[in-house]
Amino acid sequence: MKKSLLVLAVLATISTAASAQSSVTIYGVVDEGIVYENAGAGGAFRVDSGLQSGSRIGFKGTEDLGGGLKANFVLESGFAADTGAQSTAGVLFNRQSYVSLSGGFGEVKLGRIQTMVYSNAAVFDPFGDTLAGDSARLFNYGGSRTDNTINYSYNATNGLNGQLAYSTGEVAGNNSANRTVAGAFGYSGGPVQVVLTHQNTKNATGSDAAKTTLLGGNYNFGMISAFAGYAINKGVGTLNTRDALLGLQARITPADLIMASIIHKYDKAVDHADATQIALGYTHDLSKRTNLYTSVSRLQNGSAVAYKATGNGKSDKLFNVGIRHKF
Repeated sequence: MKKSLLVLAVLATISTAASAQSSVTIYGVVDEGIVYENAGAGGAFRVDSGLQSGSRIGFKGTEDLGGGLKANFVLESGFAADTGAQSTAGVLFNRQSYVSLSGGFGEVKLGRIQTMVYSNAAVFDPFGDTLAGDSARLFNYGGSRTDNTINYSYNATNGLNGQLAYSTGEVAGNNSANRTVAGAFGYSGGPVQVVLTHQNTKNATGSDAAKTTLLGGNYNFGMISAFAGYAINKGVGTLNTRDALLGLQARITPADLIMASIIHKYDKAVDHADATQIALGYTHDLSKRTNLYTSVSRLQNGSAVAYKATGNGKSDKLFNVGIRHKF
């Protein structure tokens, strides 16, 4: 009897040690709000999902392999909370889907991964690529995620950080077609964050490429943080634009944050194709996991362009209010 109890105790100890070396977490966001938008053809109200953060459910895990080496994975599925539908029809894990190895050398990921500009949006955009002030409404992000990607990232103890990514186009006989090569180098320490990113995406034949280079950052003065970003976009066809952003965040209480920004897109290839957006936003934390938000923006187009609007020269006026819950 004593031997049996001893065996059970040993097995329990081994099981506990093994489980402590690996973990799987289920997490997610449910974000929903009311939107009023007038893009030049009359205003309309709607209920929308993912105004501050894309509604999602995710699974992430890690296993300690010993010697500082870990195996990791992320599987993340976006959905529309207002309808229950998948964000991308027919694609279950449309947000992120990768497996990785990490250690003292950094982390190597394989799969569907965030693009360089998108993954660094919170460094230069006070809205963090969300709400009515979202910089992606005018900035060239090159998409938010890329498939078939090899990504290497490293975060040094002195605040320096960097990423390199290669996304295969998977076109037989043409390794340049649809290929994306990207990199980022940044610093995060004390009150300063800064990042320089570059992304080069070939077209379907590999004969031309869309290229974006962005420098951005923020500085925390205490209650106020100042943000700035500047991007050069060149490539496919006559693309030759510049994007500039100035913004701020004001932390008026531990639970209350005000955001504001102005963005200007200048088109060097086409006359009267510039656009300007001004935006103001506010969030209030009800708890560590739940907050309320509201934001408003106005995007004015030049006479030869129609960003987010129904026709050239028209403006897009956007207002939203909603709630976000993380779990």
